[in-house]
Amino acid sequence: KFSDHEERLSGSDREEDEDDVEAALKKEVGQIRASTEQKLRRFQSVESGANNVVFIRTQGIEPENLVHHILKDMHTTKKKKTRVILRMLPISGTCKAFMEDMKKYTETFFEPWFKAPNKGTFQIVYKARNNSHMSREEVIKELAGIVGSLNPENKVDLNNPQYTVVVEIIKTVCCLSVVRDYVLFRKYNLQEVVKSSKEDAQQKSSLTEEQNSEVVKAETEEKSSKEVKEENK
Repeated sequence: KFSDHEERLSGSDREEDEDDVEAALKKEVGQIRASTEQKLRRFQSVESGANNVVFIRTQGIEPENLVHHILKDMHTTKKKKTRVILRMLPISGTCKAFMEDMKKYTETFFEPWFKAPNKGTFQIVYKARNNSHMSREEVIKELAGIVGSLNPENKVDLNNPQYTVVVEIIKTVCCLSVVRDYVLFRKYNLQEVVKSSKEDAQQKSSLTEEQNSEVVKAETEEKSSKEVKEENK
């Protein structure tokens, strides 16, 4: 029901009110859109589908540069800044975890690093979670072939490559990235990268001593068994 005031409105007045309502609706829609855009934060947690794996989506940030900066800072300062995160890997491309999809996608994805005139030494590291239909050897062979086809001067180096192609399979999704200083930054392990050279030397020394003690123990046990056999004879 109209109020007395609304009944007295002329046709032109009502048209003006309709224009005002339309303008108000447009304004409200604009505010809703702006609010939605603001909710798209720079860092957003996304369900990864695998245990012990956290996936963080970024807005307007290159993952490789961000993670490299964090690891470089930790490697330089030797300051441990996390207790629960083991590794931090950037992911800059994804596709379906099927060989044909991966081959088609990486032909373009690898171009910024490996297509002539760009070139470099490289290695490929592979890990699969909740996926059993992919073959590690086949994936590495096929992707290495694609890198080689982009520029024959790209060479494999497993000791100290310029680039490391990271392949992470999670269920039916293939996550890809090409990173630098993978060996220097201890496979992007946040717990290992802060260790000093002295700590590394001590750890390697203790490991060697442990291995030697196991060898000595094995030899002693072998001698003892021989002595027992001779006594029995």
